[in-house]
Amino acid sequence: MSERVTPRGFVVLGAVLIQLCLGAIYAWSVFTPGLKDAGWSNTQTQIVFAVGLATFALVMVFAGRNLAKFGPRALAMAGGITLGIGYMVASIGGGTNFWTVLLGVGLIGGAGIGLAYVVPIAVGMRWFPDHKGMITGLAVAGFGFGAMGWVKIAGSWGNLIDNTSLGTTFFIYGIAFAVLVLIGSIWMVMPPAGWLPEGFTPPEAAGAGSTNFTPREMLRSPQFHLISLTFAVSAGAGLMAIGLMKLYPVEALTEAGVGDVQADAIAGTAMAVFFSLANGIGRIAWGTMSDKLGRKRSVVIMTASQAVFLLAFIPMAGGEYTLYLAAALIGFNFGGNFALFPALTADEFGDTAVGQNYPWVFLAYGAGGIIFPILGGALGDTGNFPLAFAICAGACAVGAVATALVYPPSLDEASKPFSVHGFMHNAHLTDHA
Repeated sequence: MSERVTPRGFVVLGAVLIQLCLGAIYAWSVFTPGLKDAGWSNTQTQIVFAVGLATFALVMVFAGRNLAKFGPRALAMAGGITLGIGYMVASIGGGTNFWTVLLGVGLIGGAGIGLAYVVPIAVGMRWFPDHKGMITGLAVAGFGFGAMGWVKIAGSWGNLIDNTSLGTTFFIYGIAFAVLVLIGSIWMVMPPAGWLPEGFTPPEAAGAGSTNFTPREMLRSPQFHLISLTFAVSAGAGLMAIGLMKLYPVEALTEAGVGDVQADAIAGTAMAVFFSLANGIGRIAWGTMSDKLGRKRSVVIMTASQAVFLLAFIPMAGGEYTLYLAAALIGFNFGGNFALFPALTADEFGDTAVGQNYPWVFLAYGAGGIIFPILGGALGDTGNFPLAFAICAGACAVGAVATALVYPPSLDEASKPFSVHGFMHNAHLTDHA
């Protein structure tokens, strides 16, 4: 048995390597000041970010549907190569042409992330059915930590952008992404048929991952739509914060009397260190906590507290240390989305079907990634960043209520027409974590 359990560690290693590279999309804010200096508007910078997120989510549906057909290793390799090519394309023309960067980072790069992202999650859950929350958190932690590394390499640690150019940085990153994802792909294989960890007995109760819904059955359930709504607002609010984590604090700090250079450095540290570290830690912490608290309860707590933190960010953005604290709190909760929602999807709609079902839930991330970052950029262009954060806070409060209404689905219910009265009655009677 030990020789079968041993590869579990390598699965984690491969997952982290892959996600370190896929998380490059969260490092986008390090490029936005240089792009604005090249004549881009706030809205243009957020359009590239939003297109990348939307493409990521859409392509992930294709990857989930074809996971069994192509195999996890092949999908991960294809994702790494596609991501690398995307950033190389973005480097054409010095990395400042809007359409080239939109094509490279937004469309091609987003597609590469979408191809590979579901692989570590699906493979990890099959190897760790005894710790779904923890392994999901570990599998996606690299996505959060990766942003810090890529921001710092391009910025204050490696000074790639200053010492070379935006275009050269894009090109170097493209090569690095392709190589690291290909290495991580080596361990992206499913366990042998029928394999289970020693001492682990699969749950028998419905709603604990034992009943596997097809995507069609899941899409007909009210639980899917409530979970998707929460994911859209919670992730979308965090994505907007990422896109504005340098632009808004620089403005707020400058208005508070901080010099331009110092304000830029403080805002960069808030994003690259505090937000990014907390984002990675939050993925592991929320995933692990949810194994004890329950997924539903964890999502409600996370989303409700995020509403408070987003409102608090408005006055806290104008001070150095308050900005660091606010960035860390928002990043911690934002990271939790990517550990909790895959595990919640597995709990509600089946462990072995998560590779096919989670991409459909993840479309909500793409929707949130379009709406909220563009909203933030547009309001920023009118000088009203605070309103963007206030709107996101209200949306997160609604999301917390939506998940509080979720109860365990059944295949029989999914085959019947949806009834609001029947759903509310069951939600009232059933309060599971």
